Amino acid sequence: MRSVQAVRFGGPEVLVPGEAPEPVVGPGQVLVEVSVVGITFVETRIRRGVDRWHAKPELPYVPGGMVAGRVSAVGAGTDPGWLGRPVLADAGATGAFAERVAAEAEGLIPVPEGLDLRAAAALHTDGSTATGLVAGARIAPGDWVLVEAAAGGVGSLLVQLARVAGARVIGLARGARKLDLIRSLGADAAVDYSAPDWPEQVRRATGGAGVDVVFDGVGGEIGRAAFELTARHGRFSVHGAASGGLTAIEPEEARKNEVEVIGIEQLYGFRPRMHEWAEQVMAEAVAGRVRPVIGQTFPLERAADAHAAIEGRTALGKTLLLI
Repeated sequence: MRSVQAVRFGGPEVLVPGEAPEPVVGPGQVLVEVSVVGITFVETRIRRGVDRWHAKPELPYVPGGMVAGRVSAVGAGTDPGWLGRPVLADAGATGAFAERVAAEAEGLIPVPEGLDLRAAAALHTDGSTATGLVAGARIAPGDWVLVEAAAGGVGSLLVQLARVAGARVIGLARGARKLDLIRSLGADAAVDYSAPDWPEQVRRATGGAGVDVVFDGVGGEIGRAAFELTARHGRFSVHGAASGGLTAIEPEEARKNEVEVIGIEQLYGFRPRMHEWAEQVMAEAVAGRVRPVIGQTFPLERAADAHAAIEGRTALGKTLLLI
């Protein structure tokens, strides 16, 4: 079957199309005919061999974890009722950039009526992560919420879910195209963080009060400046380091500023609830309260171009591979 492998650690060019053995479906598993593969920023870091939170896969490896498709076969002891159903499936730590994957039946998430496979793939895992982050930040109606990288896969959903929770939202991004997207998602303000005075723009948008919640997915200098904008008794929620380094906040500084820092370790506890949150965010999409932003799609053979678009900061919303 067709697949894409990372033949070494490095830039997008290490992703090479080729053939892979057909997956063997074991007891309790299903075979999924893959239609869509979701890509995350973390996967680009794993491909480079620089991600600090995941073990390096053994080379060569087939990247990717989450796919959307239809069940075409079931293993021993697996409910035959899965046959033909549209599902989200977890291929595991690797293995998704392929025409077919074997997945554990207990981890399957049915795709509800009214939602196509592309939308479902765009909502998970980014939508599950965003749902967990919003729950952990305890957003109250009327809160000011600042979302970094608000035009990305997770960020665009954070903007919408914060609005559903009754918050007033400021989205940060770079460039007019991304700022227009953020406004179209319902943000009260969109600020370009390439402008030297962007922190002042954020503060003015809140009437000088600062923000009650920050979703920090960038880290580095931007994360640090966002922390300074957090109001007393606010929450500073860390979920990424797109800049290459996490925002460094000393506990004593957080106490002095009366800001609760919700560290990136929160993500470690998300896995048991990802299934529940995926169903929740898909229900929000079916109801019309949330829409996945699919900014660009690529055929499987152009997986390298998909990774390059994400790393080059040109991608809007979610990037998908289509098979």
